[in-house]
Amino acid sequence: MIAAALSVPVMHQLRLFFVALQFFTRVPVPRWVGFEPAWLQQCARYFPLVGLVVGGFSALVLWAAQLVFPATVAVGLAMAASVWLTGGFHEDGLADSCDALGGAVSREKALAIMKDSRIGSYGALGLILVLGLKATVLLGLVDTDPTLALLAVVWAHVASRAAPVWLLHALPYAGDAEHAKAKPLATQISGPGLTIALGLVIVASLVGAWLMPENVPLMLGAVVVSAGLTFYMQSMLDRRLHGYTGDTLGATQQIVELGALMAFLALAPLFPAE
Repeated sequence: MIAAALSVPVMHQLRLFFVALQFFTRVPVPRWVGFEPAWLQQCARYFPLVGLVVGGFSALVLWAAQLVFPATVAVGLAMAASVWLTGGFHEDGLADSCDALGGAVSREKALAIMKDSRIGSYGALGLILVLGLKATVLLGLVDTDPTLALLAVVWAHVASRAAPVWLLHALPYAGDAEHAKAKPLATQISGPGLTIALGLVIVASLVGAWLMPENVPLMLGAVVVSAGLTFYMQSMLDRRLHGYTGDTLGATQQIVELGALMAFLALAPLFPAE
């Protein structure tokens, strides 16, 4: 009786994880998962776990590619792997957000720009700069310590997906109902859901510290940078849009991921592995 009672919430949590995984990646999920609109709100707590899947896949490709190709090619393949697995979901949000917020336009104009599927000059520049910087930072990490690069990739993907969850909790949805239906997204999260998401980042950090204790200072630095960028995005979006949209959640993930990787690279020379 007790086991049967416990199995219901456990299965529901597993279902929520699969819903998040299905929404953000190309990974097939079991048919029994199903879907209900309410689950989209609840599954946000497992965004960091989706990051673990994407980051783990990217790190695996990076490790395997280094056995065959130069570091430059390995980094390119690792980045391509994560983009392919997610369908460029977050990169699309980054481009739309850059187009909308790159110029000095009104809130209404910015929201209208985000609805336009075409990419503008700000969006193209944003993609080039962010992806280019990410490639150079990853190459620097591989040159510094290939094992550290693998840890940084996984950790950055996990932590950066907690940033949008924070925005879901801290800000109201700034878009309109029609746009939300066209590009479905979770529009709110409860306090307990946010706690679970942040707890998953803590667990990932503890596992990383256990596997590579010499890199704990680097992870702490990445935590500070990731939190700082998240709070910056919260402040900027509150000022410019009075809330967030699905595109800005994707942009936040990309910016925090890049910032975390840069923190690992910047601190590595200060705390060399013995």
